[in-house]
Amino acid sequence: MKAAVVTSFEQPPRYGEFASPVPASPHDEVVEVLASGLHPRVRSQADGSHYTSTDELPLVPGIDGVGRRENGELVYFVLGDGPLGAMAERTLIDTRRSVTLPADVDPVAIAAAMNPAMSSWIPLRTRVDFRPGQSVLVLGATGSAGRLALQTAKRLGADRIVAAGRGAERVEALRDLGATHVVDLSAEPDAVAAQIAATSAEVDVVLDYLWGSPTEAAIPPLLKARGDRSRALDWIEIGAVAGPEIALPSTVLRQANVRFLGSGQGSASVRAIVESLPALAAEIIAGTYRLDADAVPLRDVEAAWATRASQRVVLVP
Repeated sequence: MKAAVVTSFEQPPRYGEFASPVPASPHDEVVEVLASGLHPRVRSQADGSHYTSTDELPLVPGIDGVGRRENGELVYFVLGDGPLGAMAERTLIDTRRSVTLPADVDPVAIAAAMNPAMSSWIPLRTRVDFRPGQSVLVLGATGSAGRLALQTAKRLGADRIVAAGRGAERVEALRDLGATHVVDLSAEPDAVAAQIAATSAEVDVVLDYLWGSPTEAAIPPLLKARGDRSRALDWIEIGAVAGPEIALPSTVLRQANVRFLGSGQGSASVRAIVESLPALAAEIIAGTYRLDADAVPLRDVEAAWATRASQRVVLVP
């Protein structure tokens, strides 16, 4: 069958032949792939840099997608770690890691939105006790996942939503997606610290897609400005766009009631993730989320890999 095939971690996937999938357990099923999103997580899978990488080659990238079962039913599926991903004409799913979709659903919309929206939906629904009326800071709000995080927070009843990202015009535009306050991280460091302190001192949750130096710089002014430092703050680390490490002084953990959590593959059980998916899919189908998606034929995977547009690329047959 045709697929996007990675033969070297130094090169992008190429359109070529890959062995057709064969079920190996009662829960396995071959599905026709209708759409699969090119997420940052997929890029790290294809270049071997993700922490789950086994260095096994060749491989077909793609961690999720929309497929058609033999009975014609449409499903959204999440794949396990293995050499056969979703960017192929057909793939092998574990039916326990899939949810049924309406027959008239737009596969591209689901494939584009589920993975990035999941990054905020799951931690706010399962990792912390988030309640309507609470407040959220999104670090990295101008990225596609960050933009969806703003919309997730709004949908779940957040009262104050602070969007922090680079570029004054870009962050101001995030007010249309639910941001009540914005912080321009490209401003001078002292100005950024002042903005963080003024807008985010009393938030209940931080959804952090950046890590690295922006997080390192944001922690002290935010914690020092809290009116009641004993009030709980959950800092959820989701992505590391700005760097994989930070310097965290011990005094940070002693001067405020802050809890650092990671949210990613392994931090929540597969069962908890799958149980969260039907509600999220329903929100996407209902039009809760705004996300631009660009459908690209699977045969053009090399060209798609080279793009770094703001749109979410989705590979289709």
